[in-house]
Amino acid sequence: MSIYDSIRAQIVPITPEGYPFIGAFALASLVLFWLWSPLGWLGTLATIWCAYFFRDPPRVTPVRDGLVVAPADGRVSQITTAPPPHELGLGDKPLPRISIFMSVFDCHVNRSPVSGRIEKIVYQPGKFFNADLDKASADNERNSLVIATAGARVAVVQIAGLVARRIVCFVREGQPVGAGERFGMIRFGSRLDVYLPDGTPPMVAVGQTSLAGETVLADLRNGDAGRAFKSG
Repeated sequence: MSIYDSIRAQIVPITPEGYPFIGAFALASLVLFWLWSPLGWLGTLATIWCAYFFRDPPRVTPVRDGLVVAPADGRVSQITTAPPPHELGLGDKPLPRISIFMSVFDCHVNRSPVSGRIEKIVYQPGKFFNADLDKASADNERNSLVIATAGARVAVVQIAGLVARRIVCFVREGQPVGAGERFGMIRFGSRLDVYLPDGTPPMVAVGQTSLAGETVLADLRNGDAGRAFKSG
């Protein structure tokens, strides 16, 4: 491998949706340099952070039918049972729900938790409470997807947060999707909820850090009866 190839391999790609923001930050930095150089350096730091925010690193997704992988980078903030969003038509029965909170320092590209076909996509306008709050699942702006996979349905919900004001979805209804495949993103700071089929045990713990497309959240085959965790 040449030096050029080695350097290129270390550069993390940036999602195309980030280029307008990075360009705007860079332009503002130039103006700030013209006004007063210390402000320009602050603008440069903000531009670097913006590029970091819109990073889109490659991921290695485990390939096996039945595995549910994390749709987002972040912290597993809640594991509970709750009724799925009413607009998805999945009924009122509480289902296992895993919530992942993304801070402004996490990668915000969202990836499909399972392989299958996108059965439904529903956008729901709403409020902008802190995404770490439980009421954000019902009250905040959100975009919900139902994915049909191997005789089951998995729902994933993009939830806008206190700072986030824009949910982006790359896919459409009826489209096939692979586990770990990019399906959208949220700008800036937000949360994703994953609703599992009834009786599916989670394989993560609250407080655990997840990586989109890599961390296994559950096994739809129920081959794992659940895991115990301890703090270290």
